[in-house]
Amino acid sequence: MANNAIVEVDLNTAEITNIYGLGSKDNSVAGNGIDASDKDGMINIRTWPLRSFYAPDGIRVVGGGSNAYLVTANEGDPRDPEVERGRNLVLDPVQFPDAATLQEDSNLGRLKISIVDGDTDGDGDLDELFTFGSRSFSTWSTSGQLLFDSGDDFEQITAQVLPDFFNAAEDENEFDKRSDDRGPEPEGLAVGKLHGQHYAFVTFERIGGVIVYDITDPQAPRFQQYINNRNFGVEPKDVCGSKGDLGLPTCPLAGDLEPEGILFIPREESPIDAPLLAVTHELSDSTSLFRIDRTD
Repeated sequence: MANNAIVEVDLNTAEITNIYGLGSKDNSVAGNGIDASDKDGMINIRTWPLRSFYAPDGIRVVGGGSNAYLVTANEGDPRDPEVERGRNLVLDPVQFPDAATLQEDSNLGRLKISIVDGDTDGDGDLDELFTFGSRSFSTWSTSGQLLFDSGDDFEQITAQVLPDFFNAAEDENEFDKRSDDRGPEPEGLAVGKLHGQHYAFVTFERIGGVIVYDITDPQAPRFQQYINNRNFGVEPKDVCGSKGDLGLPTCPLAGDLEPEGILFIPREESPIDAPLLAVTHELSDSTSLFRIDRTD
């Protein structure tokens, strides 16, 4: 199995008191679909005979005591030896009688799939398919029980807001580029309390931007807003160069590229007497401050 667990540590004794495996998400269930191919030429968010690992990057605790719960941004970054394209796998003919169709590049042929999971009977072919990153955020009890997962919200919302740049990479504007590789890739996560409500702020490492959910009820979070300060009118590599070419004078033309760090600043700590959200960006080498206002 992939390493995707939460370790509970008693800070008073510096001892591990529990380990909670997060398991995987069933992408064959309605509402849990993904766009699995970067070569189909379209937005194609649908269900597949596939599971995806909950492998968080960002993780936060909300509340305290018996009311505490966890929030995770499920990036799913794999190690290279664990990965192979779907078209190169040997699939069990009983479990996947339509293997030839599934392994076409326009279906699961391009998707990056685990080669260390799924051979349940040990005969050398895969009886189940596991991919990396659930393309979602989740809430969990402090004992590791899944309370909520955002399903395919992230791809559905970005497809609606930015259809011409759906699943673009952070360093180029090519449509559908990241569909075979964790999609928008949720990474950074901040939580904050506003007007008695708890909110989660999740960044997308690839297409960029911040998505906001009201998580006051951890079993029924509600989408609030998606904002992306990237300028898709210019090609990132043209104005920013490649990664490592920081400080190019033309890079600000691209706006914010590749959000990495995110911090919620409550009103009482803000210099403008209003809550703020600070987001740092790896490729554009920029920092943005967003003022958070209450609206109807």
